[in-house]
Amino acid sequence: MENIEKLFGMLNEHAEKIEKEHDTTLLEGLLDGLEAWLDGEVDFSQKDATKEDIRKAIQIAILKGMRKSSQPNHQMTPDTLGLLVGYFVEQIFAERLEHDKISIMDPAVGTGNLLLTVMNLLDGKVEATGVEVDELLIRLAAATADLTEQPISLYRQDALQDLLANPVDAVICDLPVGYYPNEEIALDYELCAQEGMSYAHHLFIEQSMNYTKEGGYLFFLAPSHLFDSEQSKQLHKYIQKHAWIQAIIQLPDSMFANKSLEKSIVILQKQSLEYKSPKEVLLAKVPNMQNKQALALFFEKVKMWKEGK
Repeated sequence: MENIEKLFGMLNEHAEKIEKEHDTTLLEGLLDGLEAWLDGEVDFSQKDATKEDIRKAIQIAILKGMRKSSQPNHQMTPDTLGLLVGYFVEQIFAERLEHDKISIMDPAVGTGNLLLTVMNLLDGKVEATGVEVDELLIRLAAATADLTEQPISLYRQDALQDLLANPVDAVICDLPVGYYPNEEIALDYELCAQEGMSYAHHLFIEQSMNYTKEGGYLFFLAPSHLFDSEQSKQLHKYIQKHAWIQAIIQLPDSMFANKSLEKSIVILQKQSLEYKSPKEVLLAKVPNMQNKQALALFFEKVKMWKEGK
């Protein structure tokens, strides 16, 4: 914690100085500090600081900047959720990871916190791609990836348009929830709404499927009402046609400020002739993270499910 606190303190001090002197935002001041660190103009490094120490210190600084920002799209996936997603990626690809790397894409990478949390967990075992339309967020992601020495190919563009990326073994995504404004592009999707505007989170699921290898996996942090919305029938049909539901993991209510923000982890596998549909879909709820006994039972249930696959 000492390394994290010291590093955060220096980053925050630099960001506040730039914010004041240049009449800019705290996030832009932070980006200035990260890029200056990379260019060797300043040195914020701490002795024995790990990649996780650096990521966490930058994350805290970004969170502070986001609280002062009026941008609704400036949000970050919390560490707890990132670690849970990483745990399921690690479990599903355990045999492969013993001798090989896997490729992962995050089509809504933001500042990179979810992707980098998973990459640090599987250190050295991931080749990653991230897509983000917001210039400030993707520059923060690029700087953090460079400082934590994690190789990510980043593309600044609307992720729902054609991507230059190759198909990957796995997609991880904290789905952007809401309506997609570009109705012309939405028309190219099976999940385009039959009436009115299409849900962006539905289109992200379809686009993610487009860039997943056959037999590959998709790990979504999705709204808990995903399968109960007005366009859910269309989504059900799409998933039945293209994927198998492997797991739906309900997250603790205590993680979210109100019920409308609650999320679940939805794990899909893209259909392939090489594989069969799962014998059993894992339906579970993560207990309160403070309850160690209940957590142990939860992870035991996951282990039994995995062994039965």
